[in-house]
Amino acid sequence: MAGEFEGKSVVVTGGTGALGGAVIAQLISAGATCHVPTGRTSAPKDFAFANDARVKFTPNVDLGDAGSVAAFYGAIPDFWASIHAAGSFAMSPVGEDNAKAFADLMQANAATAFFCSHAAVRSMIASKTAGRIVNVTARPALDPRKGTGMSAYAASKAAVSALTVALAEELKGDGILVNAVAPSTLDTPTNRKAMPKADFAKWVSLDAAARAMLDLASPRNTAMSGALVPIYGRA
Repeated sequence: MAGEFEGKSVVVTGGTGALGGAVIAQLISAGATCHVPTGRTSAPKDFAFANDARVKFTPNVDLGDAGSVAAFYGAIPDFWASIHAAGSFAMSPVGEDNAKAFADLMQANAATAFFCSHAAVRSMIASKTAGRIVNVTARPALDPRKGTGMSAYAASKAAVSALTVALAEELKGDGILVNAVAPSTLDTPTNRKAMPKADFAKWVSLDAAARAMLDLASPRNTAMSGALVPIYGRA
């Protein structure tokens, strides 16, 4: 709904990616100011919102470092919600040497969600804001049989699911609602290039995934917490 985020600041990690960009587009249409942290020194040249006054790009934020993340969140005014679209994917068949893949995916997916969620919560509690946190898990985290050939990825996203439910339970008394979406394959240019023979119509559109995330982050959501929302499209 137009204006539902008017006057509210929302963090979007992974904001320079396909899903994060779709989330930002819908947020600014709904009146939000978006804060986009990144480890880059500057916005990428193709960043669609580089000149939008409602999008605050913050460089040199290491989402895998608790101190860097805490400093970033502590500087955001009128902080309402934190949406975590940052993450990574890699295949990791069990017969391959995948120790590095496991460590990298746990860092990119689980650790970043953990540090950002905790920093967001501390900021909300300090300002007495009953805000919202939205994580991104994945279908293989809810249905591990879908994690065939990608067990490291499935494990890292399962950690995000557990974090989401545990925090939701812990924060009941503070009015902070914590949820996650669990998409199947998203319809992104990268995925189309990687799987050119797939039926793209069965995939989840970026707009649909972003809309679900905004619904969870919205002030209109006054009761749903601890949900892991499956977004599977026609797959």
